[in-house]
Amino acid sequence: MKKFKFTIHGNQYDVNIASIEDNIAEVEVNGTTYKVEVDKELKQTKTPKLVRQPIVPSTDSHPAVAKTSAPSAPKGTGHIKSPLPGVILELFVKEGDMVKKGQKLLCLEAMKMENNIDSDKDGKIVNISVNKGDAIMEGDILVTIGE
Repeated sequence: MKKFKFTIHGNQYDVNIASIEDNIAEVEVNGTTYKVEVDKELKQTKTPKLVRQPIVPSTDSHPAVAKTSAPSAPKGTGHIKSPLPGVILELFVKEGDMVKKGQKLLCLEAMKMENNIDSDKDGKIVNISVNKGDAIMEGDILVTIGE
């Protein structure tokens, strides 16, 4: 509903436009409702409704898949994926090394900042998929940790 105030020949008018269909407008002037025919067809502007899809990080395989196992569940092979695009600056482990949860595995330069990538589980380094100086994308597998 649009509201207007008019002064015509010194008289005050409060005008509310209630609705517009084709070329007929329903107008309320100082409390009295009128149906007014307009010379041309008016289109009521509608505000578009934004519809956004749910965001799923590219590092997730599927939103329904559990990201961690229960503490009592057997631990299997796990992948350490890149959280963002960048360049591998340094590797702190090699294949066959035993690592503990929280141990620094590699250093990744992303957006001019050095980011340490740590192990999220205890285990043995089964595979290192990157080398020093490699450019990587978000979600790329960096290291595989197994039992």
